[in-house]
Amino acid sequence: MTGLIKARFTMPLDTFSLEVDLSLPHQGITALFGHSGSGKTTLLRCIAGLEHTEGFLSVNGEVWQDGKRFLPTHQRPLGYVFQEASLFPHLSVLGNLTYGRKRSRRELRVSLDKAVELLGIGSLMDRKPDKLSGGERQRVAIARALAVSPRLLLMDEPLAALDLTRKHEILPYLERLHDELEIPILYVSHSPDEVARLADHIVVLQEGRAVAQGPLAETLARLDLPIRLGEDAGVVLEARVVEKDEPWHLARLDFPGGQLWTRDTGLSIGKHVRVRILARDVSLALVHQEHTSIQNLIPATVEALAPDEHPAQILARLRIGPSVLMARLTERSAHALDIRPGLELFAQVKSVALLDS
Repeated sequence: MTGLIKARFTMPLDTFSLEVDLSLPHQGITALFGHSGSGKTTLLRCIAGLEHTEGFLSVNGEVWQDGKRFLPTHQRPLGYVFQEASLFPHLSVLGNLTYGRKRSRRELRVSLDKAVELLGIGSLMDRKPDKLSGGERQRVAIARALAVSPRLLLMDEPLAALDLTRKHEILPYLERLHDELEIPILYVSHSPDEVARLADHIVVLQEGRAVAQGPLAETLARLDLPIRLGEDAGVVLEARVVEKDEPWHLARLDFPGGQLWTRDTGLSIGKHVRVRILARDVSLALVHQEHTSIQNLIPATVEALAPDEHPAQILARLRIGPSVLMARLTERSAHALDIRPGLELFAQVKSVALLDS
C-alpha cells in the first residue's frame, strides 16, 4: 500500500519499548487505539518530533526523519491537538487563531474563515478562554491547529477531558472535518465509541507494538487480536436509509449483503449512515424464528470461532455476503447447536447503534 505516512520507530520506555512499523493511508481518520499505557501518545509524539528517537518517518514521500536528518517540530507541517486546549489566556479566540496563522509560513490549505465555520466558533471570536465552556475551548484548539495550514493533523484524545455532554457537542464537528477536509487525521483514543464513529482506518497498539492495522470494519471483525474489547467487541457497517415505517417510528437500513430495522432518528431516505453492532446483541438460530420480538433475522454463514475473554464464552464471526457480524455465545450453546465454520444459520440482531454520519 502506498501510504501517506511511513513510520518506523524504536524507543525504550519505562515498562516496554516502542517498536512500530506502519504504512498508513493518505486520507480520512486513522485511529491509534489501545489501552492506557499501550504507546499511543508516545507514537504520536514521535511523529510530531516531540520525542527525539531512532526511526524513520516520511509523509507523502518527503522524509521528515531518518538516520541523517531530524526535522524539529516547528518545521514539520502538522497541527497538534492535545487533551487540554492550552489556549493563550491573555488572547481572545481570534487572537489565538491568528497567532498560529502569523507564525506559519506554509501554503494556505484551510482559510481562517473555513476553520471558524467548520468548528462553529464564529460567535466566540471576541471571548477570552476563561469565558468559554470546555467544549468551546477544545473547538477553538482544533481550529487553531488548522490555522497553521497542516498537511497532517494529530489529535491526542481530544475528548478525554470533557464530560459526556461536551463530547457529544464536539463529535459532529469532528465528523465535519472528516467529510469536508482533505487533511488526514491521526486520532489517539481508547474509546471504542469514538473509534467506531469517526475512524476509517485503525492501528491497534499493545505494549508499544502495532498488533494490527487496517480498515476499521475489517480489523474490528478479526478474532485473532490479542487485545479484546470485552463488552464492546463488535463491528461497524456502512449502510443507507432506504425505507421508513412511520407508524412505528422505524427505519430500514440496507448494507452490503443484508438489511436492518432500527429506530427512526429523522434521517432522510438515501442518507448514508454508519451502524455499530455489538457481539453481545447478536444471537444465533438454526431456523428462521416466526414468533420472536427480534426484528432483524439475517441469513448468515459461520466463518470462524475463537475463545472469548471468559472461558464460558466464544465469539463467532459470521459472513453475510461481503459483510461481517460477530456474535457472542456460551460454549454450552455452541456445543448444543453444533456451531461450526461453514454452518448456515440466522443471525438475530437485537440492537443496532446508529452512529451519526
